[in-house]
Amino acid sequence: MNTADVVPAQVSSYDQPINAYDEAFKENRQPRPHWEHLLKSVRALGDEEMLNKQRRAQRILREDGATYNLTSDPLTPSVWSLDLIPNVIHHQEWQAIEKGLVQRSTLFDLILKDLYGPQELLKNGIIPSEIIFSHPGFLRQCHEVFVPGPHQLLLHAVDMVRDNTGQFQIIGDRTQAPSGAGYSLENRTVVSRVIPSIFRDSQVHRLSHFFQTLKGMLSKLASGWTDTPRIVLLSPGAMSSTYFEQAYLANYLGFPLVQGSDLTVRNGAVWMKSLNGLARVDVILRRVEDAYCDQAELRTDSYLGVPGLLEVARAGNVAIANPLGSGILEAPALLKFLPAISQFLTSETLALPSVATWWCGDSEDLNYVLANINQLIIKPAIRRHNSNSVYGHTLTDEAKANTIEMIKKQPHLYVAQSYVPGSMSPIWREGKLQARPSLLRAFTVADDDSFAVMPGGLSRVGDTSKESIVSNLSESQSKDTWVLSNQPEVPKSFVADTLLQDEALQTNLPSRVVENLFWMGRYAERAEISMRLLRTLFKQMNGIDPLPEDSLRILLETVSTQTECLPGFIDADAALLANPDEELVAIITDATRPGSIKANLHAMLSCGEQVKEMLSADTRIIINELRDHIHDLDRAYINGLPPAPEESLDSLVTSLLALSGLNHESMLRGLDWTFQEIGRRTERALQTAKLLRSSLTKPLPGAQQKQILESVLLSVEALISFRRRYRNRSRVAYGLDLLMIDGSNPRSLLYQVEQLRKYMKELPRNDVPTAGLSPENRLIIKSLNDIQLADLEALSQVDESSQTRLALEQLMTQLLEQLEQFTALISDKYFDHTERPQPLIKNNWEANL
Repeated sequence: MNTADVVPAQVSSYDQPINAYDEAFKENRQPRPHWEHLLKSVRALGDEEMLNKQRRAQRILREDGATYNLTSDPLTPSVWSLDLIPNVIHHQEWQAIEKGLVQRSTLFDLILKDLYGPQELLKNGIIPSEIIFSHPGFLRQCHEVFVPGPHQLLLHAVDMVRDNTGQFQIIGDRTQAPSGAGYSLENRTVVSRVIPSIFRDSQVHRLSHFFQTLKGMLSKLASGWTDTPRIVLLSPGAMSSTYFEQAYLANYLGFPLVQGSDLTVRNGAVWMKSLNGLARVDVILRRVEDAYCDQAELRTDSYLGVPGLLEVARAGNVAIANPLGSGILEAPALLKFLPAISQFLTSETLALPSVATWWCGDSEDLNYVLANINQLIIKPAIRRHNSNSVYGHTLTDEAKANTIEMIKKQPHLYVAQSYVPGSMSPIWREGKLQARPSLLRAFTVADDDSFAVMPGGLSRVGDTSKESIVSNLSESQSKDTWVLSNQPEVPKSFVADTLLQDEALQTNLPSRVVENLFWMGRYAERAEISMRLLRTLFKQMNGIDPLPEDSLRILLETVSTQTECLPGFIDADAALLANPDEELVAIITDATRPGSIKANLHAMLSCGEQVKEMLSADTRIIINELRDHIHDLDRAYINGLPPAPEESLDSLVTSLLALSGLNHESMLRGLDWTFQEIGRRTERALQTAKLLRSSLTKPLPGAQQKQILESVLLSVEALISFRRRYRNRSRVAYGLDLLMIDGSNPRSLLYQVEQLRKYMKELPRNDVPTAGLSPENRLIIKSLNDIQLADLEALSQVDESSQTRLALEQLMTQLLEQLEQFTALISDKYFDHTERPQPLIKNNWEANL
């Protein structure tokens, strides 16, 4: 019998929380009115269907590349965790919350203007000076550096929890580079796809207007000097824990995603280094923390910023959101003084109270904290990304004594807050509703003379019902947040977007982006041809006919040469030839060994992470499959070489082929595609030349030579074509004909170089015009001529003095040198390899704070 037929839909399936507010159920365990439709719909789905939908939600998140990464391993990204049951807030309650959030953002905007302007709050003793001047978030270099327009605080995120009465209390503010809005949008997208009918029938406020307001606000910042501002989103890079959100927002808003190395300061302005040269940047939406944004005036050891950025902002030639120096507003000690600040600046009482806060720099507050530490949370007065809170009620006597001693040494560096565990919100776990402590992060954006509030936010819940406040994204599940409307929402129309002229975005890709795509193509090709060669080797070793020792040696040496896992089998002794398994396993699975299959796949995935915003949904699906196959490979080789090792590589080769085919069939023929193809074609030409040199230059007796030639042809998928064309005449010259100069063979050397010549014509000319061909074009034409003019019969002849095919070896070596030189010229011309600015001295003062 179905559970839904037995258990009434109105009854909570978890016990009433103790000393905490229940979001979904009243004290009599009946659902709150605004939760009734959702809970009834969830119950009607049944346990099995809810489990399937939860799995589908996580699958969509993985396919979207939604991660919250704290590691640099491209094989094991931390997929964003989403509970399918949203957090539901009634529209009447939300109206009060919205009013309080607007009031708070308005107040923080006034505080920011005052601290970097007249400083009346400090002069009148409303805020103790030591809280501001001892805080590294207060940047004296930013005094009177303001962004254009009525607001200085442009984006604001507010963390809130409910107390046991249901009243929201604010426990913290995020103002430097507030994150989470993009995750809210991704949560909404996934939930609306997985439970569309429930979402549609619930009359939920949409989020799109908030992001359109954000886009409009940013475009207005540069209205004083341009009608078509170029806006970029400045990211710390792929190792940032919220990089997915940065890429997601950049795509959604239509802005280029850049890193500090993509920007430069010239002639009093900020410029983006692109394939077409320098393109001026007018507005920067940043996700880099204040101190790391400018090596010239702030942290000299930063690798994330743009030297001279602050000077350009000071001159009013670039607008930065949020402005540099806004991190001071995140100081927890400010919460204690907010009521007095509000009265001083606005004569208003805060509608949304902050959690009770004590600053230990005040003697009375210090005495109270020391006497009541069991009921308080101790926090550093200076918030950092690795700051940890101390929950007094969890301390042992020894830990409590150590904490008290720590506070007494430098009391001004600590604040204490009352412990508010947060409301309990229902999640779907183990086939039923369970209660978890929750927190809500709300978002506001400056809008004309006020602030616009996202109708919802990012809700987070703990992993267990006994957890403390859920403040860390990596230690929690997220929820979509539904603000219910009292009537069906009418879609809002927006003014046509004239933010950017299309010529800017398509052609002006940051050089770093195309460099990563170029190398993504190269690493993929490297891994593919190495795996094809290994599959051929395994088939020959395990074939019906025995593999002679000379043939085995050549094939094994070719594998080592091709992968560059040296010395490997080069000049191997008889013992290694008789027992090659351990070395072959290392060539495949040792990620720490440059050139191994796994190392190349790691490098390819890392390049993909660097340009996540450029990858399509289908591409991400294939990359996820590739990750799964790599994990399968590790399991297959855990006890050494498996019984049929060639089969273990099949799925990886298939995934790489699917990735190549998708790029070829679905990717727009822009410069991003062109550079990826240049990387692929260059690498395929290099690998083919290397393969011919390492496998065919040493002559063997007839049957063995045929075996090696057919192995080479099999590894490049040309054996069937060779047999059809030449029947059983396995001459080396015939093989060279197919692999070198056959323009109809998509794996021949001629085909690769002809494609490169075609792509070179499509690249922008950003150098000083010179007479004649550019150096890289000369190399391509010379390589093309060398291949076309080659005498295949002469190349296949054995030199008597060296007893090798010396002419073939020399030609392949020459082609390899020319192609490597070609890639170096391409890198110098189109990619940015400039070493980052280095500090003349190291600043260690901050470590002593």
